[in-house]
Amino acid sequence: MITFDMGSGLRWLVTATVAVALTCGCAPADEASRDGPMLSNFARDLDRELPLPEYPRPQLVRGQWQNLNGPWEYAITGKDAPPPESFDGEILVPFAAESTLSGVQKAPTPEQTLWYRRVFEVPTEWSGSRVLLHFGAVDFHAVAYVNGEMAGEHKGGYTPFSFDVTDLLSDSPEQELSVSVWDPTDTWTQARGKQVSDPSGIWYTSVTGIWQTVWLEPVPEDSIASLRVESDLAAGAVDVTVRTRGACSRCSVRLEAYRDGTQVAAANGEPGSKVRLTVENPQLWTPDDPNLYDLGIVLARDGQDLDRAASYFGIREIGLGKDSRGFTRLTLNGKPIFMFGPLDQGWWPDGLYTAPTDDALRYDIEVTKQLGFNMARKHVKVEPARWYYHCDRLGLLVWQDMPNGNLRRGQPDSLLVRPTDAEDAQRPEDSAEQFEAELAELIDTFSFFPSVVMWVPFNEGWGQYDVERIDSAIRQWDSTRLVNATSGWTDRGIGDVFDAHMYPGPGMELVSEERATLLGEFGGLGWPVDGHLWWTDRRNWGYRTYFSREELNARYQDVVGNLVGPRAQGLAAAIYTQTTDVEGEVNGLMTYDRELVKFDVESVLALHDRIYASEGTARTLVKTSEHSPQEWEYRTDQPQEGWAQGGSSEGWLSGPAPFQSGNDGNFPTGTVWPGGEIWIRKPFDLDSAPENLWLQAYHWVDEGAVYINGTEVWNFEGTRAGGRHYEHRNLSAYAAELKAGRNVIAVAGAFGGDLRGMDFGLYTVE
Repeated sequence: MITFDMGSGLRWLVTATVAVALTCGCAPADEASRDGPMLSNFARDLDRELPLPEYPRPQLVRGQWQNLNGPWEYAITGKDAPPPESFDGEILVPFAAESTLSGVQKAPTPEQTLWYRRVFEVPTEWSGSRVLLHFGAVDFHAVAYVNGEMAGEHKGGYTPFSFDVTDLLSDSPEQELSVSVWDPTDTWTQARGKQVSDPSGIWYTSVTGIWQTVWLEPVPEDSIASLRVESDLAAGAVDVTVRTRGACSRCSVRLEAYRDGTQVAAANGEPGSKVRLTVENPQLWTPDDPNLYDLGIVLARDGQDLDRAASYFGIREIGLGKDSRGFTRLTLNGKPIFMFGPLDQGWWPDGLYTAPTDDALRYDIEVTKQLGFNMARKHVKVEPARWYYHCDRLGLLVWQDMPNGNLRRGQPDSLLVRPTDAEDAQRPEDSAEQFEAELAELIDTFSFFPSVVMWVPFNEGWGQYDVERIDSAIRQWDSTRLVNATSGWTDRGIGDVFDAHMYPGPGMELVSEERATLLGEFGGLGWPVDGHLWWTDRRNWGYRTYFSREELNARYQDVVGNLVGPRAQGLAAAIYTQTTDVEGEVNGLMTYDRELVKFDVESVLALHDRIYASEGTARTLVKTSEHSPQEWEYRTDQPQEGWAQGGSSEGWLSGPAPFQSGNDGNFPTGTVWPGGEIWIRKPFDLDSAPENLWLQAYHWVDEGAVYINGTEVWNFEGTRAGGRHYEHRNLSAYAAELKAGRNVIAVAGAFGGDLRGMDFGLYTVE
C-alpha cells in the first residue's frame, strides 16, 4: 500500500509544502513600481516577497521544494558584454521586464542582454539529494549560472526546463544564482506570439525574461522525471508511462489510483513502458462533469522505495465521427459535441504574460464557464501548467496554439489566388529546427492534461511551412488528440478540421466529407469602456465597435445567435473573439483589468443554451454556387422601380453566380463583374412558406442590400465576407415575406476596387 498524506485537501495526494522564499541579497522592491498604465483587481493581492507561491507543477507533485520567486537584482547590458559587476536595481520575478509588476518597465532590445541575480540556501535536510533548478518559462534564450559556473541553457520562450545544479553548489550556506536572457522579440523568426517592439492593433507589448516560477527541488539519484497518460475509453483504463532520471537499473514502478480517497485501481510495471490502470465503472471526464482520479507513483528497486510523487488523470477520448445527418463532428467520449468558447490570449495589464496571482489565473476560466462556454482556444501563447490544471479541474476543453514566428505569412497576395495555392513561408534551417524543438516540447509537456484536446501549429499562415510534415510530426508525438493544421485562411487539405476565420460572422468553410468544419475565430465585437482602457490617447480597436453595454449586448445576441444556421449546415465548433480586452483591443467579454464583465450573464447563458440545443436540419430554398454555378438575372444599369419584386426580364441578362472580378479559385467560374453597381435577382418557388429563414452570403463589396419579394431584409454596407466563406444570417423576422408559389430574392451591390464578388442562398432550419 502506498501511503500519502491526505490532509492537504488538494486534488493530489501529497502535501505540497511551499518553502519560504530566501533572501536575494537586495532590499524590498520599490512600492512605486506598482504604478503603471493599468492594474488588475488581483494586483492588490500580490505578495511581493513571494509572488505566485503555489506549487508550479501539479501534474507531478513532491512534498519538498523551494520557491525562488520574489525580488532579484537585474541589469541590462550589451548583448556580448561580460556578466555585470554591478546591477541596475530590482526586478520582481516572475514578471517580465516590460511589465508593471516587475518594477522595471523597460524593454531590452535585441542588442542587449537582461541579467538576473539572487542568492539562495539549500535546506540541510536535502543533503544527499540531487538539486534541480526549474524554470517555468523564460523568453527567449536563457543561460543559468550557479556560483559563476554555467548550469545550462535553453532556447524557447514558452516551455519549462530544468538543470541539475548539485555539483555546482558550494560548501557555503549561500549560493549565487544568475541568469542571462537574450530576446530578439520581432527581429528573428522564433515563436513569439503577438509580441512586437512597437505594439498597436492586434500586436502587443514584448515580453522579455523570466515570466513563470523559478524553483528548486530535491530528488534522488534515480527519480521520477515526468508522466505520459493516455486514455483507453473502451477498456475504462489509462496507460501511464513513467519516465525517469538517472540510470535506474532494475527499477520498478508502482501505481495506485484513487477516487474520493478510495483506491480504485493499482498496477506494477517498468519505467519507460506503459502501465495500465483499469478502473471499474469509470467516471469519464467532460466539461459538465470533470471527473479526475488521484494517482500515486512510487519508483522502487529491489523492494526499496527510491522516489514517490503524486499526480492525477481523467479518462476521456477526443475524436471525429458522423452525426445522424452525416456531418463530420468533433466527438468527446464517442458522442458529438459542439465546442463553443472564446479566443483566450492570456494577457494581463500588470503582468503581461504572467497573471498576478493564481486566483487571477483561475478567474478567466471561471468566468468562461459562468458564461456558458465549454472550451477555450489558447491563442498563440502557452500558459503555466497550473492554468491547464484549473481547466482539468473546472471542466474546460482547450485548443492549444503553437505561438508563431516572424516569417512572411503563407497567405495569398491577392484574393484572386486560391489560398491553397499561396506559397508557405520559406523557413531557414535554424529557424525550422528551433520551431520544431519548441513544438515538440510544448506537446511533450502539455499532453498530460485531459482538458487539452487539439493542437494548432499555425494560425492564419503566420510562419506556416511544411504543413503536411508538421501535421505528421504532431501525430507521431501525440496520436490521442486532434490536429488543426492551419487555423484560418491557408488550408492545405491537411489535418482533422477545416477552419475558417470570419469577422464579425458567423460563417463557415465548405463542408468537408472527412474533416470537421470549424469557425476558428468570429465576433470581435468591441466596446471601449471609459476608465478601463490601456490607451487613452490612441485608437482602441475592435472588429466592430459599439459605445454602450446595451448596444454591445444586442449585437452579441444577433451575431452569436446566427450560429444556429451554420450548426444546421454542419458547423462543428465556433470560437468567439475574445476572453478579455488586450491592450488596444477592446473586443473582450471582460475589460483588460477584469473589473467588468461586459455582458449580461443571464441573457448570454440563455442564448448559449439555445445554440447548444439547436441541432436542426437545413433545407435549401435557394442554392448558393458553392458546388456548382447557379443562374441569376443581372444588370449593371439602373433597373426600373419594383425590380426587386420580379416582373419583366426585358433588359436583364442571365448568368451564373458568383458575380465577381474574375475566377478567384474558390468557386467554379461565374459571371465577371467589371465593378461599379450591379443588380441581381433570382425567382424561386415554394410549396409553403417556412417558419424561419436563413441567408448565406458571399459579399465582397462596399455596400449592398438584400430583398425578399421587394422588402429589404438586410443592408450589408461596410461588411465583407469573401474567399470560400459564406456569412450566415438569421432573417426569420422576414419569413412572413415568403409565400407559397413564386418568390424573388434580389440584391443590389456596389464596389469600386479591383476585387469584388457576390453570391447568395436561402435555407430554413427544420
